[in-house]
Amino acid sequence: MNNVIVGLDIGTCNVRAVIAELSEDGSLNVTGVGSSPSTGLRKGVVLNIEATLKAIQSAIEAAELMSACEVTSCYVAIGGSQIESFNSKGLVAVSSKGKENKEIDQSDIDRVIDAARAIMIPMDREILHVIPQSYIVDGQGGLKEPRAMIGVRLEVEVHIVTASVTATQNIVRCVNRAAYGVDGIMLKTLAAARSVMTQEERNLGSILIDLGGGTTDVLVLCDDAPVCSCSIPIGGQMVTNDISIVKGISTENAEKIKIDAGCCWEPLLDTYEEVLLPGVGGRAPEIITRQELCQIIQPRVQEILEMTRDKLALLTKSKQLSGNIVLCGGGALMHGIADLTSYVFDTSAVRIGNAAKMGGLFDEYHSPQYATATGIVLTQADVRRKAIESGELQIRETKQRDNTLTKDLFAGIKEFFKAFF
Repeated sequence: MNNVIVGLDIGTCNVRAVIAELSEDGSLNVTGVGSSPSTGLRKGVVLNIEATLKAIQSAIEAAELMSACEVTSCYVAIGGSQIESFNSKGLVAVSSKGKENKEIDQSDIDRVIDAARAIMIPMDREILHVIPQSYIVDGQGGLKEPRAMIGVRLEVEVHIVTASVTATQNIVRCVNRAAYGVDGIMLKTLAAARSVMTQEERNLGSILIDLGGGTTDVLVLCDDAPVCSCSIPIGGQMVTNDISIVKGISTENAEKIKIDAGCCWEPLLDTYEEVLLPGVGGRAPEIITRQELCQIIQPRVQEILEMTRDKLALLTKSKQLSGNIVLCGGGALMHGIADLTSYVFDTSAVRIGNAAKMGGLFDEYHSPQYATATGIVLTQADVRRKAIESGELQIRETKQRDNTLTKDLFAGIKEFFKAFF
């Protein structure tokens, strides 16, 4: 029986893998992590299959070497411009067939969720997740678990996430050609939320901002369910490009300088610390201050956060959000990002979301960069624990996935998220 769970985060700039083992007592131990630079994607969409599959192989092989186990399949996170989401409602009459009274059971819940997902979507898109937000029984709303209640009419409000069929097929193809199966696909911000957000934050109404290289992905959670999710087509690569263009240096050097000396909130810089810029084409190296570097970085990062704020204002409308803004992804490591986010969103409730700690011999994964990969592992571990408790399985065995993307690609994900939310 396979007790290994592998989470794979295929990002625009990096591919990250986390391998964990679920023991019989339900404890989860991280045994391996791996990371590899990615050059085959743009804004989260695969453009070069060969480059992407090589990055996938490199990341998983690094994790395999650390964990001393062989990976055959994994769970994959996706995000970026290929993702669209919206809210929907479903309504059914409670069935009384074979029952003494109109008691709501699992079949009624399944029917009302099917009714909510029975909507017209473009042929080039596929439903990725249908996540219940709340149930309404005979006009009584705000219910999280209607099972066993007596009623005549059952309604549900759901959040539906769709993905581009071709973009998803390309990601699956990359993983398959790298010689790994795909056990399931998960929206990356949902995975990250499982890793970096507390239960209280998910209940109060919090915003998760995943600051990636090509895109900035956002998820709003309230009452422990998604309210909206969206993606801003700008990320950390734009900051790197700005440094490269303004200072006339290569993008590789600009990225290194951004990571080593970059800051996006000028009030934090109270000294005139100098930064050495390498010369290009025989030009002598140039020395600038961190303040000068910050004056290049801060406007672009502020623009990204303002675009995020304005888009969320349209999507959430009157929804009351009282929790934190949680930042994750590689961009969350930038010096001053929490202060700048507090300024843009006019709130002090901003924090950096480090990936949740699990058992294991090292803490390399305890970083905002690994929020998505660890979130996949944690979510799937929750599903397996529930199966163990119910007696369905001792440990669910993973199955390698076929190369073709069938119509039922995401059919099993509904139960996947019932355990999560």
